[in-house]
Amino acid sequence: MLFDTHAHMDDHAFDVDRDELLSSLPGQGIALLMNPGCSLESSRNASQLSQRYDYIYAAVGSHPDAADEVNEEVLEQYRELCKQNPKIKAIGEIGLDYHYEDIPRDIQKKAFRAQMALAAELDLPVIVHERDAHEDGMAIVREFPNVKGVFHCYSGSAEMAKQLVDMGWYIGFTGVLTFKNARKALEVASSIPLDRLVLETDCPYMAPEPFRGKRNDPGKLYRMAEKLAELRGLTVEEIHAITVENGRRLYRI
Repeated sequence: MLFDTHAHMDDHAFDVDRDELLSSLPGQGIALLMNPGCSLESSRNASQLSQRYDYIYAAVGSHPDAADEVNEEVLEQYRELCKQNPKIKAIGEIGLDYHYEDIPRDIQKKAFRAQMALAAELDLPVIVHERDAHEDGMAIVREFPNVKGVFHCYSGSAEMAKQLVDMGWYIGFTGVLTFKNARKALEVASSIPLDRLVLETDCPYMAPEPFRGKRNDPGKLYRMAEKLAELRGLTVEEIHAITVENGRRLYRI
C-alpha cells in the first residue's frame, strides 16, 4: 500500500471522472492521500473531498501563484476550516515560485511568511512549493524554527536537502525520479536518510515514465516506488512500508 502525499484531486482535470477514480484508488494500492489546497477555493474543495473519502486528508493554503489573495480575511477562513475539519493536517501548499514571477516576489514572500506564522499558531506542518527561489525559501523557513513540514516536488541541491533534513524536514519526490534527465533528483533521493523521504504524484501534473505527457493520477505512484527501491537497493515492499510510515509521521495520521 502507498501514501500519495501530494495529489490535487480537486483539479479541473478530474472533473469528468473524479468520483469514479477516487473510488478505485484503494483497489489500486493507495491507502492514504493528501490533497493540498492552492487557493482559498481549492482549499475548501480539498476539505470537502477529505470528508467524503475515508482515506483522503487535506491541507489548506495559497500557492505562490495565488499569493496576492492572502490577507487577514483569507487567513481567518483557513483557521476556521482547520477548526471545523480534523482531517485538515497541514498548511499548504505555500511557498515561493520565481520561475515565471507572475506574482511579484515581495507579495510572495509576505504571503509565505503569513502562512508559516499561521502554521506555527495552529501547530501544523507545512507543504512548501519552492521553485528557483532556494535562497529566499531557506531564509524564510529559518525564520520559523518551530515549523516543520515537507519541500514537495523537490528541486534543490543535495546540500540544501541535507540542511532541511538536519532541521527536521521531509523531502517529497514525484515522477521526476523516473525521467532520464533527473540527475539532481536521483542524487538527492539516493543520499538523504530513508526516514525523511515521501512519495507524491503532484497529479494531474508530473506523470512518471512511461506515462509522461499524460494526465497523472495517484494510481501511477507505484512507478516512483519502483525507482526509489532500485536507487536504494531495497524491495518495492520495503519502500512502500517506509514511505507510508514517513507520510503518517509527517502529517500526524
